[in-house]
Amino acid sequence: MKPNERTRRVMVGSVPLGGGAPVAVQSMLNAPADDVAANLRQIEALAEAGCEIVRMAIPQRSCLDAFQAVCASSPLPVVADIHFDATIAIEAARRGATKLRINPGNIGGLQATVPVLAAAREAGIPIRIGVNAGSLDGAIADRTDLSLPQKLALSAHQYADFCRAEGFDDLVISAKAHDVPATVETYRILARELPEVPLHIGITEAGTQFQGLIKSAAGLGILLEQGIGDTLRISLTDDPVNEVRACWTLLAVLDLRRRGPEIISCPTCGRCRVNLIELADEVERRLRAVDRPLKVAVMGCVVNGPGEAKGADIGVACGDGSGAVFVKGKTVRKAAEADIVDVLMEEIEAL
Repeated sequence: MKPNERTRRVMVGSVPLGGGAPVAVQSMLNAPADDVAANLRQIEALAEAGCEIVRMAIPQRSCLDAFQAVCASSPLPVVADIHFDATIAIEAARRGATKLRINPGNIGGLQATVPVLAAAREAGIPIRIGVNAGSLDGAIADRTDLSLPQKLALSAHQYADFCRAEGFDDLVISAKAHDVPATVETYRILARELPEVPLHIGITEAGTQFQGLIKSAAGLGILLEQGIGDTLRISLTDDPVNEVRACWTLLAVLDLRRRGPEIISCPTCGRCRVNLIELADEVERRLRAVDRPLKVAVMGCVVNGPGEAKGADIGVACGDGSGAVFVKGKTVRKAAEADIVDVLMEEIEAL
């Protein structure tokens, strides 16, 4: 069995984590925490993109009313993200949170967690122990005998042991760093030492879209291929909707889950006689409205174009200013360069 088939099943609202459930996609809201309407608009956009769980920061007690209103109207389960103030976590559990996220490094110590566990137990919701390299407990951070992955794993392990000793087992663990090898090794340790606990995987502070996508794909791709991870967030300094799209793309290319189309397009070269970059970009943009798991090939020349186009559900192999459109391996029509995208979309709608 893969690691994520052995973990304990935890429910976040109606979304299962662990125990062989599909790897769940999540993101975090970045609208002002006291703006109910803005957060609900963002949740709607995330849900449309395929997000299954959303997390909302509650930076201060005055935001709890807004959090409660968001929970009451959200189509997705809402996780409360808490730092520094355990009383906010207690109130969030009472006001509709489907999961609490607390950080061992800043929640106020083990004893401050006891009433949080009680509140979560009463509400029937799980807790994510979220350890970050940038906010490790000082006693662990200062140790010179441990590597960063060992420190992260130790912090999470100690906190999980405390929670379970208090009789609370509905746990999820994350332990993130911006460093890809350190994060990968941390999760390997956790999967080995706490095989029953579902893992939320991610590369924290991964950066802006370009770098963040590469770092996240490198680290999370390794983990997911090894069966490590029950839910993921790809963290980007960007629109959260792009985080969700990236998650689904990563799951699809690893053949773990598919929600929308996959584009197969070739790198350009001197044989190409159409503006392939513009064509592929436009096809990708318009495919965002399609929620079927299709393979769509956009190929620029005769070397691999016909073969790839025939192998896809639908595709185009371009020549000099035009393209042959294939559906299920058969040529169905030809189109001038200016019409290729429209023709492809017509054929996709007809499938």
